[in-house]
Amino acid sequence: ISIMSMNPPSSNDACLSIVHSLMCHRQGGENEGFAKRAIESLVKKLKEKKDELDSLITAVTTNGVHPSKCVTIQRTLDGRLQVAGRKGFPHVIYARLWRWPDLHKNELKHVKFCQYAFDLKYDNVCVNPYHYERVVSPGIGTAAPRRGLIKEEYIHDCIQMDLPPSMPLSDHQEALKLPPPDHYGPPPSAPPAAVLRAPRTSTGHQIPQPVRPEFWCSVSYFEMDVQVGEMFKVPSSCPVVTVDGYVDPSGGDRFCLGQLSNVHRTDASERARLHIGKGVQLECRGEGDVWMRCMSDHAVFVQSYYLDREAGRAPGDAVHKIYPGAYIKVFDLRQCHRQMQQQAATAQAAAAAQAAAVAGSIPGPGSVGGIAPAVSLSAAAGIGVDDLRRLCILRLSFVKGWGPDYPRQSIKHTPCWVEVHLHRALQLLDEVLHTMPLRDPGQVR
Repeated sequence: ISIMSMNPPSSNDACLSIVHSLMCHRQGGENEGFAKRAIESLVKKLKEKKDELDSLITAVTTNGVHPSKCVTIQRTLDGRLQVAGRKGFPHVIYARLWRWPDLHKNELKHVKFCQYAFDLKYDNVCVNPYHYERVVSPGIGTAAPRRGLIKEEYIHDCIQMDLPPSMPLSDHQEALKLPPPDHYGPPPSAPPAAVLRAPRTSTGHQIPQPVRPEFWCSVSYFEMDVQVGEMFKVPSSCPVVTVDGYVDPSGGDRFCLGQLSNVHRTDASERARLHIGKGVQLECRGEGDVWMRCMSDHAVFVQSYYLDREAGRAPGDAVHKIYPGAYIKVFDLRQCHRQMQQQAATAQAAAAAQAAAVAGSIPGPGSVGGIAPAVSLSAAAGIGVDDLRRLCILRLSFVKGWGPDYPRQSIKHTPCWVEVHLHRALQLLDEVLHTMPLRDPGQVR
């Protein structure tokens, strides 16, 4: 991947090479099959317009650092593009692929120098993702608070936006230069001042004053359903931790899985461990957000409630494939806190309503003696502490995926994986449970 980044393909290369290179720069919001079809479709349409195809390759592989021309396709009758049975506005589809996985269709505004922007209604439409900027869309933030609803004209999606005020600034080009995959220091941290001044309350959700835990996370390593070795705790003084496959002693900011022995190790685990390599880097940012960089030569697969929400999936419904070299946010503390408050409140209210319904005090329309409402509330009332704890945990598998798209239905069927407990989130959960205790916390799935 690093070689391809230094030597990106040109319009003279085979479609397959160009598609592969552009796939490596996608942000992970869409499933792999859809992304590949969308990119293949675009590359084929541009094969006869070599200068525009080169512009696309330049824009995507440099994260917009180098200026690029319009990249145009023919406008359809209804303005929408069909890819893999799904329809969407073309400039939105490609902006989601390469910049903002959680983008809403009303959040794009073209930059002044774009000559064929979607809104200009020409026969050709520009789909260069760096010819658009993201802006606040009225009404969206109130219905469902989302990440990053602020202007991002100069900033690539990979850069964290909620930085501590003490962080230095540099010009926007420096902010856009991602370090090479073998970089072990902190990622770039310098969006322009305009972005830093964006209100931190844009999500509309406040969390209690922080009490910094001694350790910001704990990492446990598993092979199939067996935990191997001791839990590895990462001190708050080490905001970046590397989990790799090497045999060096673990300590501080590095957890080496290669030196862990397992007398029951399977051949599948033995083989998969050989491919962990440089593994992943996890970084705690701000008060408790977590970003991940895939350092391995192989993809990793992540279960993340934050990415579920960004991709428009139900919580716990998806497994997200993160490609080598990708740097992506996998956990948002505010979203987690809001979610645990909502679930705890729902469970508490449902349990109270269920008890009242069983007692017959709220019969409600169509019910007999209050029994019917109790049945409909039983699922919400059954939410327990374990359900809320899952919001504070990341799981990731090396090399092998699991879930609906794979033969392995559970992460416990994958050869090597880790579970990451996020301590600040668990602190907040403890506070939520003290202010809003669940009835019968032992009632868990």
